[in-house]
Amino acid sequence: MPKTVVKFGGSNLKCKEDIGRVVQVVKNYQQPVVIVVSAFYGVTNFLIESLEKARHDEQVAKKTTNYLFNLKKETLELHIQDNDLINSILSEIKTHLDELEKYLHGIALTGDASPALEDHVLAFGERISAVFLNGILENEGIDAKIAFPETIGLITDGEFGSASVDFVKSTNRVREALAGELVYVIPGFYGISPEGKTTLLGRGGSDYSAAAIARCIGAPSLDIWKDVNGFLSADPKIVENPVQIQKLTYNEAAELAYFGAKILHPRTVEPLTDAHIPIRIFNIYGVLDVQNPLSVVSAEKTVTKGIVKSVTYSEDFGILKLKGSGVGAKPGILAKVTSALHLAGINISSVLTSQISINIIIAKKDLSTAYAVVSAIELHVVGKVQITENIAVVAAVGNGISENYGVAARIFTALAKNGINVLMSCSGASPIVSYFLIELNDRIQAVKAIHREFFETNPV
Repeated sequence: MPKTVVKFGGSNLKCKEDIGRVVQVVKNYQQPVVIVVSAFYGVTNFLIESLEKARHDEQVAKKTTNYLFNLKKETLELHIQDNDLINSILSEIKTHLDELEKYLHGIALTGDASPALEDHVLAFGERISAVFLNGILENEGIDAKIAFPETIGLITDGEFGSASVDFVKSTNRVREALAGELVYVIPGFYGISPEGKTTLLGRGGSDYSAAAIARCIGAPSLDIWKDVNGFLSADPKIVENPVQIQKLTYNEAAELAYFGAKILHPRTVEPLTDAHIPIRIFNIYGVLDVQNPLSVVSAEKTVTKGIVKSVTYSEDFGILKLKGSGVGAKPGILAKVTSALHLAGINISSVLTSQISINIIIAKKDLSTAYAVVSAIELHVVGKVQITENIAVVAAVGNGISENYGVAARIFTALAKNGINVLMSCSGASPIVSYFLIELNDRIQAVKAIHREFFETNPV
């Protein structure tokens, strides 16, 4: 029988007690599983900062590896009494860190790093986490083995920074490599290009790599252990008593992730949808019962009485505006703009047009580049190009939103009652989501208002 793929994130690896919970979860499966692990909490950000500092400071390489070595050493000594085993694990960790130091030192000498080298450096957080966790499991008497993406054949399309797994090339190799009757520990976040280079699967891409491995081996489920109670009707930091969502479709989960919910990486469902492999969400700080997930993402469609299942927001989007008389009706304008943005590597999230304005929603981090790119194009009917950053996107997600009248009206009314102005809105682009652009400062109040309308004053 294929193994369950179990994903542990950086939030599961914060302290001694967390490691103990992870070990207990693995034991509770009572059979071999495939574990995909993220870097320790904060390590990826630390590596990003180190990579940037290394361009200007030769001392950064040694400081970085010393810090990571001592971090792992201190944590190992909290969990393992066998000094020989500790030294064995540290020796393997040091091998990886020596390689990392060499690359960082090279960056210091040249003052620059290629995209390929950046990807390779940033993957070290996951690599040493896998070595660490494998050693912890070995100390607990669990028959475990590290399986690096480069050794199991997790092949990608070769795009640095945000690669996709090539399932035609990967499936048989990964399935054969993970066929043994033991626990495998795999570093997430990266795969290998056809040329053998490290390619990251996007920031937060360990969820996606776990999903890809689950698809390759035909896993019965992808089990993701978080530090929250699964999918909820809203962020518990914003609203009191959010409702737990026990069942979601792949599309609902993907839309919630896309619009700001942090439970899953937005691409996690991609490899699993066609294969009908469910995603099961658990809380590492709850009851460690591997048979009873808090939320299940699958193909099963459910429509709640209130239609809306969850409301979320994102601060990551901005608007690139093209203004001019007749700009929305002029043939070819949008094609020129979108082609130029594509060549600049800028993804377009949405486009809303009118007769006098084209509004392109893109990642906030890309706004300045997009402005420069579009401003350089000869567009005679465009009188003005401008960017808007001080916005948030609020989204209501649920099956049936596009098929049930009055949902958008209830949202607009709830926002209006709280004095929140809607700058733009879109319903129908997806049959399961309505989203609204509002002033950034109104985002928290907007989520509260919509949640109150659908979950606190009406039955779910």
